[in-house]
Amino acid sequence: MTSSSDRGATAVTTTALGFDDLDARTAYEIWRLRQDVFIIEQACPYPDLDGRDLEPGTRHVVLREDGALLGCARVLDDGEVWRIGRVVLAAPARGRGLADVLMEATLEEVRGRDVVLDAQSPLAGWYERFGFTVTGPEFLDDGIPHLPMRRARSSGLV
Repeated sequence: MTSSSDRGATAVTTTALGFDDLDARTAYEIWRLRQDVFIIEQACPYPDLDGRDLEPGTRHVVLREDGALLGCARVLDDGEVWRIGRVVLAAPARGRGLADVLMEATLEEVRGRDVVLDAQSPLAGWYERFGFTVTGPEFLDDGIPHLPMRRARSSGLV
């Protein structure tokens, strides 16, 4: 699925792709962005390439502005639920409302089932705006506080 909007003089697009639909440049850009933010900026060495990007049900939601990759998210098919993760924006994209655009596009990919995610704790309020609720106690994931969250399929929010 591809959508676009005109945010002033720039063209913002979102596209959801399976692994086999990613061209080499886009795949490189996605993994470079995730490395830059999660591993370098957040000083959290962890195995980002966990094998789940390759699964047949995985969707990569890509946010571009004038062709440049600014953000992405990963949707995993966990059977009874969808799992959203690896939600990330490049530093120049932050504070411009583009995270909302990315999340709305990601939620378009997860129809028909509940959706779960593990939110970095300071972002729980932002996820709540999209219908997610905290479902358990805070936990550390690679030293970063997270909260498990769930969005019921009948939330009606996008």
